Amino acid sequence: MAEIRKVAVVGAGTMGNGIVHVFAQNGYDVTMIDVSAQALEAARKTITGNLDRQIKKGALSEADRDAALGRISTANELAEGVKDADLVVEAATENTDLKFRIFEQIDAAAPAHAILASNTSSISITEIAARTRRPDRVIGMHFMNPVPVMKLVEIIRGLATSDETTRLVVETSEKLGKTVAEAQDYPGFVANRILMPMINEAVFCLMEGVATREAIDTVMKLGMNHPMGPLALADLIGLDTCLAILEVLHRGLGDDKYRPCPLLRKYVASGKLGRKTGEGFYSYAAA
Repeated sequence: MAEIRKVAVVGAGTMGNGIVHVFAQNGYDVTMIDVSAQALEAARKTITGNLDRQIKKGALSEADRDAALGRISTANELAEGVKDADLVVEAATENTDLKFRIFEQIDAAAPAHAILASNTSSISITEIAARTRRPDRVIGMHFMNPVPVMKLVEIIRGLATSDETTRLVVETSEKLGKTVAEAQDYPGFVANRILMPMINEAVFCLMEGVATREAIDTVMKLGMNHPMGPLALADLIGLDTCLAILEVLHRGLGDDKYRPCPLLRKYVASGKLGRKTGEGFYSYAAA
């Protein structure tokens, strides 16, 4: 395959709609797929709102916004949405069994030439690829949140991923205006193997009474020049997602330094998942 033209994105949540946004804005026809019609409607509103913000900042014209929105179609059925795609990007919840099932379905429905990419932040690309009949065309394409703003795409090769697949996905990522960092397929890759232990240690500091949540975040913002403290960042990512990634790291690497903090487990068990539920380490009721 010489070029990627048509893209399908599975999942209309925070990451999915951001991925759809950047592809559509950069000239690709995109099908956004979700079983929930409400999720698709909400995602389109989010994309429109984010494009409108770019117009207010002078980064985009109204004509470009309208053209981008015109490139986005939606589908409730996965098979229908991927049937003519050159590239399928899966952006479902960070759940191993769910991703395995989705990739089996995508593999059965997508054209033989299509590349199947996962936006997973920690799950093995090699294991995902093994659920398909095209492991050479399966790759990790890990965008950062918020996708329209963050410049990085972490590209992860599975054991069988071909050079041609990698080349095409790297070139496509660069056409989106992204900077690519390539990683090998080990638990957490690079981004989350380094980030999640930091977040986990911040939660341990909070649990042990080393400092308040505000003090912990202030130290990392002002002392280490991070734009956001680790507890606030965990709330943005989603505490359930942080826990899921830490469990992948702990299970995959077998080292207790990746053991999820009991306080993090307690927050997730209570339903306090961060911004998406209105409360995590901080309250967002008025946000």
